[in-house]
Amino acid sequence: MEPISEPPAPEYFENAFPRGKFPRYDWVNRPVGLPAEVWSTETTHRDGQQGGLPLSTESSLRIYDILCAFTSGSGAIRQAEFFVYRDSDRAALQGALDRYKSGAPIEPTTWIRAARKDVVLIKTLGVRETGMLASASDFHTFHKFTPAGRRSAAQAYLDAVQMTLDLGIRPRLHLEDATRAPMDFIQAFVEQVLAIAQPFGESLRPKIRVCDTMGLGLPYDDVALPRSIPRIFRVLNTLGLKPADLEFHPHNDTWLIVANCLAAIRAGCGVINGTCLGKGERTGNAPLEGVLLHLIGMGYFSANPPDFTALNELTELYAEMHEPVPPKYPLFGRDAHRTRAGVHADGLNKFWWMYAPFDVPRLLGRPLEVSLTKDSGLSGLIFLIRQHRGLELQKSDPRLIALHAGLMAEFDLGRQTSMEWEELESRLEDEGL
Repeated sequence: MEPISEPPAPEYFENAFPRGKFPRYDWVNRPVGLPAEVWSTETTHRDGQQGGLPLSTESSLRIYDILCAFTSGSGAIRQAEFFVYRDSDRAALQGALDRYKSGAPIEPTTWIRAARKDVVLIKTLGVRETGMLASASDFHTFHKFTPAGRRSAAQAYLDAVQMTLDLGIRPRLHLEDATRAPMDFIQAFVEQVLAIAQPFGESLRPKIRVCDTMGLGLPYDDVALPRSIPRIFRVLNTLGLKPADLEFHPHNDTWLIVANCLAAIRAGCGVINGTCLGKGERTGNAPLEGVLLHLIGMGYFSANPPDFTALNELTELYAEMHEPVPPKYPLFGRDAHRTRAGVHADGLNKFWWMYAPFDVPRLLGRPLEVSLTKDSGLSGLIFLIRQHRGLELQKSDPRLIALHAGLMAEFDLGRQTSMEWEELESRLEDEGL
């Protein structure tokens, strides 16, 4: 039996957990199909609004400005898509286009149905690219169209694509419900789109967005189509599509949204479409801050990363709009970095890296926090007092013991809510602190 080793110094695996940076992928074998360049596109003004965000022109532009501050010069978010069906949406689009022409980093695009009557709506708006809804599964093509079926649907889409190209606008085909769609239909349709676009050259080269509309995709190679996200993208790669031509747009209905995004990238997809803070229909869209954290870990944006601290303003805006981020939402929820356990608070006091996934205050602009409960012990009090008052107290300090005894008495009498700093602060003077 091998003895337990005792190193001369602690091993912190700093290749994977570098100080002052997000966790890094310490590759054993870097995936062969990983694109040289990856980025994201944003759909808050379309899918976020569709999912319940009450967007006015003013709030739409404020969100756009925050997203521009987040991505800054990193190239992490390159496009945002807007509805065009209401005056307020068109006004927001125009405001974003004006900002883009003045140097804002996110290009505004539109979202329409792949129908000729919708193409008419965008021909004078000044956009260079539009998304076009092209439902791909038989759930849609046999129940939306008259006459029903794949050919009728495809012909309507192709007519709209032709009209879009004739207007000099690049089409981005959104293959709705692709994870329940027959691959032979997707292949044939994409091939026909590429054939129609071929005479128009590279500037109007179509993009293909794979939509996991009901969140049914799986991140595995060893499951069959249509649910395998890697298999879908590998098939599309055989049609001559480059990583920059391919987007993935998933939903979170079955909890696999970030895993599916990473599987898509590993299979050769160059672009992830989602929303910052995960807003969207039903369970939400891909949370771009979570996806981008992993992309940074993979080595992307190393020279000029996005500024995650800018998203704190977005959490404040959503609270003002009565659409707050859930308290335990990863990274940016109110309680995402808050512990209520005494053993964790004790760890934070002794070596705060023990209970922090990375340098949260520096990278996210959010504090590590402790809430006082019946389980947070003396260590919770020590942490809060040090954090807010800069005082170093020992567990044997009689003032601390008295303060803790008073708190425990409240919990013994039935208190169920935790105590936050604001309430604790008013009690410190009573104990001479």
